[in-house]
Amino acid sequence: MHNMNVSEHILYVGADDTTLDLFESQYPVPEGVSYNSYVILDEKIAVMDTVDARGSETWRESLAKVLGGRTPDYLVVQHLEPDHSANIAYLAERYPAMQLVGTAKTKQMIPQFFDEDLSGRFLVVGEGDTLSLGSHTLQFVMAPMIHWPEVMMTYEQSEKVFFSADAFGTFGAICNEIPWEQEASHYYLNIVGKYGPSVQTLLKKAGGLDIATIAPLHGPVLHENLGFYLEKYNTWSSYRVEKEGVLICYASIHGNTKRAVCRFADELKAEGVKVKTLDLTREHVSEAVEKCFQYGKIILAAVSYDGNLMPAMEDLLYHLEIKNYQNRRVGLVENGSWAPVAAKKMQEHLEAMKDIEICEQVVTIKTTRKDADQPAWDALKKQILA
Repeated sequence: MHNMNVSEHILYVGADDTTLDLFESQYPVPEGVSYNSYVILDEKIAVMDTVDARGSETWRESLAKVLGGRTPDYLVVQHLEPDHSANIAYLAERYPAMQLVGTAKTKQMIPQFFDEDLSGRFLVVGEGDTLSLGSHTLQFVMAPMIHWPEVMMTYEQSEKVFFSADAFGTFGAICNEIPWEQEASHYYLNIVGKYGPSVQTLLKKAGGLDIATIAPLHGPVLHENLGFYLEKYNTWSSYRVEKEGVLICYASIHGNTKRAVCRFADELKAEGVKVKTLDLTREHVSEAVEKCFQYGKIILAAVSYDGNLMPAMEDLLYHLEIKNYQNRRVGLVENGSWAPVAAKKMQEHLEAMKDIEICEQVVTIKTTRKDADQPAWDALKKQILA
């Protein structure tokens, strides 16, 4: 792994996980993931978060090496999710004099995670509170619901380092050196996507800090072009369109719906429109969620199934609904050999979302696409591109 130390006095003690198949038991991570943790060495020593149980051995070895026999004074707990908190009890037991630092909500929640009573060693901090380590000063930034209620972030004033908890994090083990944007988009839109307003509040706070480095809990430390990362978060958290063109998500059984929408994609391309097609029965739902957030114009095409909606489409719409999907134009295509209900079912999901403009023209296929259906396809094309 290339050097991840933030500076001479702020050292990286995280761990790469290259063998995990599903992050949070639901997101495929073919490139793995990292669990980041940092140590600030000064007159007093602060450890910034721990790591997942899967990274314990690596983390403990790195930490012991960096401490060199010294005792940490503080463990700053920014986020209690198990991929960052699994070693809190280990560290507390190993260093009985060490204090834990976190929000009031963290203090309240920590007994849910560990049997040991750590309340007597807990220093509760609030918005703007500071903690001096010597030449380094930690300033605490409250960040509730990014993406848990107890989250805080930490700004180190002397070196201008922003420890951003899960914000600005990515999938992908650091050793794989994946481009930030590729993994950050997939990570943010699936894990934090619901909490755009909370992220907007954070960005306003971050705007008031002079930040030279962002040190997240997953993925690479960010040193340069910080405006680029902040602008990406601004786009994502305000639910703005990121990509021009039309996204077509389809759930086909025997291939008739697929053939119908692929022909429609060709018709759009013939007019110079950029088109991305996604087979919901083949692509993981997290890929589809990311793409739906990126595009502003979406075609959803699905077959009726057991008098309801094809499960792959039902799954996508469920995910979009709970992720606070909004502010998009959607066109509907349904296929049913005897009693088409897919469009009605898709519309019910979409109407539960905010500011979704549903095209008036619904295209109904009865088994296979016929030339007689062409006017409906032309009307849908006109409406989705309007």
